[in-house]
Amino acid sequence: MVQFFTLIDAASLGDLKVYLGRAARVENGAVRLIGGFGVLAAYTATLTAKGLLDQTPTVLGLRTFALASPEPFDVVVSIRALLDRLAQVSVQNNSASGPLEIPLPPPEQGIAWAGISPPRGGWERAGSFGSDVLEVAARAGIAEVAAAVPDNTGEQLVHKVRSEVWGRDLDVLPGLTPRVPAGAAFCAVSLGFVKGADDVAVFHTGLWLRLTLKRGHVLVRR
Repeated sequence: MVQFFTLIDAASLGDLKVYLGRAARVENGAVRLIGGFGVLAAYTATLTAKGLLDQTPTVLGLRTFALASPEPFDVVVSIRALLDRLAQVSVQNNSASGPLEIPLPPPEQGIAWAGISPPRGGWERAGSFGSDVLEVAARAGIAEVAAAVPDNTGEQLVHKVRSEVWGRDLDVLPGLTPRVPAGAAFCAVSLGFVKGADDVAVFHTGLWLRLTLKRGHVLVRR
């Protein structure tokens, strides 16, 4: 089993820290790391179902980073544990200019969303729209959730409200199946993918959607 991975430089380490820090504020859980062919793919969950009868869409964030280590790996680890290791490496190598070796935390078990792998090929482009649509939808949804969920509310009710708000369709590409849920907007904005007036490219295959922006990808499975 691979015990570490090697990022190409300190800038990549900083970008990974920022991405995981944002992901931890949304869902302080796990990150799935897939390395191979010089690329690290880091998947985090923004919205997931809580059982077989839950119709909440699965919404994942994805960012990629250049790797200097050639060994392939696929592991699910705690976001907080990985952030701790990134911080340690950053302090120990604050003046380093070359590749940085990142020790992997112990793997996490029983993370349901991590067993649902988005396809790597077969994507068809469905169109594009302005990223401002995502920003407006995310702000409106965040305000609605905050208004509907009082303090000290139980986890089950919080999930029900979030599922209803973020599961609604965005009317961005009429006729597209499956539709883009508002949760995709929340994911893109929360993870820092929406900055400026970028276009959002939409791809689909089977039950999956992918929103691609310059700073990352949002993957959705109904």
